[in-house]
Amino acid sequence: MASEPTPDALARYNAKRDFAGTPEPAGQVGRAGRQRIFVVQEHHASHLHYDFRLELDGTLKSWAVPKGPSLDPHVKRMAVQVEDHPVSYAGFEGTIPENHYGAGTVIVWDAGTWQTEGDAAAAYAKGRIRFTLAGHKLRGHWNLVRMKARAGERSPSWLLIKEDDSEARPDAAFDLLKERPGSVLGRNAATEPEAPEAPEASETAKAPEEPHVAPSATFPATFAPQLATLADSPPPDPEAWAFEAKLDGYRLLARIENGDARLFTRNGHDWTDKLRPLAEAFGRLRLPDAWIDGEVVAAGPRGTPDFQALQQAFDGQDTGHLVYYAFDLPYAGGEDLRDQTLDARRERLQQLIGLAPQGMVRFCQTLQGDPQSLLKQACEYGFEGLIGKRRDGTYVSRRSPGWIKLKCGRRQEFVIGGFTEPRGSRSGLGALMLGVYEGPTLRYAGNVGTGFTQQILADLRARLDAIATDRNPFPDQKLPRGSHFVKPELVAEIAFSEWTRDGHLRHPVFHGLRMDKPAVDILHEEPSNPTLEGLRVTHGERVIDAASGTTKRGLLRYYASAAGLMLPHLKDRPLAMLRLPEGVGGEAFFQKHADAREIAGMRRMDPAFDPGHAALLVADEPLALLSAVQMNAVEFHTWNATVPPVGSREKPARIALPDRLTFDLDPGENVAWPQVQEAAQLLRAFLDELGLKSFLKTSGGKGLHLVLPLQPQDDWDTVKGFGQRVAQHMADVIPARFVARSGPRNRVGKVYIDYLRNGYGATTVAAWSVRARAGLGVSVPVAWDELPALTGSAHWTVANIDARLEVGNTPWDGYEAAVQNLAAALDRLG
Repeated sequence: MASEPTPDALARYNAKRDFAGTPEPAGQVGRAGRQRIFVVQEHHASHLHYDFRLELDGTLKSWAVPKGPSLDPHVKRMAVQVEDHPVSYAGFEGTIPENHYGAGTVIVWDAGTWQTEGDAAAAYAKGRIRFTLAGHKLRGHWNLVRMKARAGERSPSWLLIKEDDSEARPDAAFDLLKERPGSVLGRNAATEPEAPEAPEASETAKAPEEPHVAPSATFPATFAPQLATLADSPPPDPEAWAFEAKLDGYRLLARIENGDARLFTRNGHDWTDKLRPLAEAFGRLRLPDAWIDGEVVAAGPRGTPDFQALQQAFDGQDTGHLVYYAFDLPYAGGEDLRDQTLDARRERLQQLIGLAPQGMVRFCQTLQGDPQSLLKQACEYGFEGLIGKRRDGTYVSRRSPGWIKLKCGRRQEFVIGGFTEPRGSRSGLGALMLGVYEGPTLRYAGNVGTGFTQQILADLRARLDAIATDRNPFPDQKLPRGSHFVKPELVAEIAFSEWTRDGHLRHPVFHGLRMDKPAVDILHEEPSNPTLEGLRVTHGERVIDAASGTTKRGLLRYYASAAGLMLPHLKDRPLAMLRLPEGVGGEAFFQKHADAREIAGMRRMDPAFDPGHAALLVADEPLALLSAVQMNAVEFHTWNATVPPVGSREKPARIALPDRLTFDLDPGENVAWPQVQEAAQLLRAFLDELGLKSFLKTSGGKGLHLVLPLQPQDDWDTVKGFGQRVAQHMADVIPARFVARSGPRNRVGKVYIDYLRNGYGATTVAAWSVRARAGLGVSVPVAWDELPALTGSAHWTVANIDARLEVGNTPWDGYEAAVQNLAAALDRLG
């Protein structure tokens, strides 16, 4: 037992264990460290389960998750709370002997750090924790929600739910537990039962920029590489960047331990056996323990990297002539180098490998010169393009604006979802049907029918027949006649000239299959633009939202695309902007009135329209939107009344008469999305009874908005009072579903009908506005018959909104013609 008195927090843990016979650490409350840790331990006890643990107040709060975590936001995993564990348990791997509590083998399946907004202890006590994980396998936003206790229940039951962000993956396409098995500590649990010392606990809530090494590991067993962001032009400060030729090969990470090399793809698959000559070449270099990042390539007829030659080498199991170009060194000789600059890491790498131009392992040189000229030369020599990397940048295990790729032509990976039959003298297949993922949906991107040899056609047909299916992987999309479907597992590299307006490829050419990238990671790539609508962008590479990786430039690109749809919803309406200088999760503030700084394109109203305040702001043109985003605005909210248009001599009276009424359906704690959908239908039905027509839009956050166009004839008090009476009526008639009083305690298990947005000066988020939440949901107008298909209020995000922009505002056709007054409805309410 522990030599010191055991704190009450770990009394249950210690009472269940005999530490003379089990290798588990005795329970002592930990001390606060720099960051809170989390750990997921795979536990082969009487039944296989996964133990999910979050460090809080000196212990690990623990839950047994029988089926393990899921990356699918639609899957809710049961998590049964068990006794608190000591923080030192985070590093435990070993075998608990028979006849001991929890007998069986334990490995550390994942580990890292976690954070939550606000007070973590308060969220835990309340029974709903929304948190962010930064681990090897689990990342992004998650929720733990405590369920209502049942009679006779000994241990509280919770639900572990993945949020719909950039890390989410549908279970049907990606089996997390099968795809990412094993320990992240790289130790043999059966032969090394001693628990390594875990780091100290934490009180701070700041998340790391990338998944960190497991708490007790001195040398990481797995590693995720840094990925580059597609750009359409060199950066404005090229002297701060290093440029390399973009090699047309497979990304490969080499792990050197005790002189032996293991070779891993970017997704963590072990390819050592496929590349045995290369592994042996690393062994001959006598390197210290290290992780080396690079690319393996095959030379084509012109001597430049050739992807099809590389694929043929793997198909023929003839990899002895391949070359590995090493370009980064995130770990070496017991040191984690990720926080050092690129220049420092590359200098260390050069010292290890040398500059020999021959051999299977070579140092990847940087190129000297103007990047625009370098790109032109790279294209002429047959390279794929350039990779640019900030010289002062650290190494992060995610896609980063600190690394950019400049391509000679449009080229990216696509998921193969089917094929067509050959015609005429052609054999094998006619064309491949291609797609990219938008959230959980595989979006059809057209066909590719060129770039094949007869041998490639035959090989492809054999591969495709082996994964044939009757299930259409492109749901509800127009497809060619006679299509054959396959499971969306294979990834093809495609060159093309451009995207068409309907989201298809123009002039695509097949370059080969990619075996190093999972299908679920394939998204629509768009280059970033340094200048939009004549606006000079500063700090465009700054990440606005860590969950999706969206940069300031990416947010500007969205608003530039959506401005034409959004401006009708902003026209002549006083504006409020939510500004986030530090991005999502940082300090935020609303700006409702003009300040000393001019916002290009923004109209300032006469202060007489809002007496006692500075001038109101109105956005009438795209430049106003983009200028505001350049000044760190993310959300745009508007009043329910308008001001006179430009050039009008109208007096301020118009702003005193609202021309719309908004009901915000705001779900309380423990309210599932179907209950929100039902609430919208119920409220719509009641409004129909009152003779009022309503229009629907997602809020982009948690709920739904019902908007009623009004004739501007009633004052603010009348409109707001009507909204309050409707909300109270619904709460009185269906108290199990609705509440009309604000406050979290009042709305648990219910939907709050927020009518307060109809008061003077109150605002509601505008249609097509991005929301300043993790994942960057978008508020989108929808038709009532679309409601059942919505997966949540953030059904559309900045990442998947492009296809919806084609639909635009058509779901609200007839809005202007539906203006109505409240007189008859007020009479019916009595």
